[in-house]
Amino acid sequence: MLVGAPITHLRGPANRRLANFGIVFRMNRTLLLRLSAGIVLLAGSWLAYTQNRGAQQASNKLNKISDDLYEIEGDGGNVAVYITEEGVILVDDKFEYDYNDIVDKVKSVTGQPIRYVLNTHHHGDHTGGNAKFPATTEIIAHVNARKNMIDGKQPGPPRVTFTQEEDVFLGGKEVRARYFGRGHTNGDVLIYFPALKVLHTGDLMAGSSPLIDYAGGGSLVEWTATLDAALSMDFDTVIPGHGPIAKKADLKKYRDNVEKLRTEVTGLIRRGTAKEEIAKVMTGEYGWQPGGLQMTRGFEGMLAELKR
Repeated sequence: MLVGAPITHLRGPANRRLANFGIVFRMNRTLLLRLSAGIVLLAGSWLAYTQNRGAQQASNKLNKISDDLYEIEGDGGNVAVYITEEGVILVDDKFEYDYNDIVDKVKSVTGQPIRYVLNTHHHGDHTGGNAKFPATTEIIAHVNARKNMIDGKQPGPPRVTFTQEEDVFLGGKEVRARYFGRGHTNGDVLIYFPALKVLHTGDLMAGSSPLIDYAGGGSLVEWTATLDAALSMDFDTVIPGHGPIAKKADLKKYRDNVEKLRTEVTGLIRRGTAKEEIAKVMTGEYGWQPGGLQMTRGFEGMLAELKR
């Protein structure tokens, strides 16, 4: 059963039926309340992997953005902690071994329980703690992110998914999740805190150069349009998927770098530049290290996409 505080301002009959859940659904959202026993069994191989990581020690720091919004930075993806009078809303939950540290850091700033976790996408450095939360905490993500977790046999896939938009209301506060298209994966969502004008981008902004997970449905071609839609929103502060807290101008700079990369590589391909030479450009100009994730997950897929 979903846990949340009753809300008074809802839109539409479907929203009224879900008022006691504290969630507003729009545009063909899917509520998935049960996971099959078969899916649980398929998660076994991934569980073994995450248990091996469990021996690692969490190394994170808590950063204050406002009186009710904090960020946990360190291992894995950045976590947002939004405090309300009726519970806490998290954005992402790092690796499995970070779970206790995340809970401890939340307890250091509030006595409220964690009611919701919004996943920005499916990767294990953002969803690794999902399976450790109690049933009273609802996990929410884009429908494509859930499918990617199931296909990858990852633990803790969300029971609640959506396609385009979802609002969560709790303790008189609102958080909005928006899907604007592909980029890092095919299930990236942006999490917006309208009262604070803060945007959590997930890995649609991370580091200085994009990591395109083609196996997870990512797209370099569509990435800039996704960020253009994000930049049309009213925000000042950015919580990126990784790295320090930033500003809207930093997101615009990141978007322009993605476009520059796409334009340059497209030109190299059209001029018949050898793949090995393009790889040197990616390393020298964009920091894609040989053997790194950007190269191993994104290079061949990028060449294929830009040749179309």
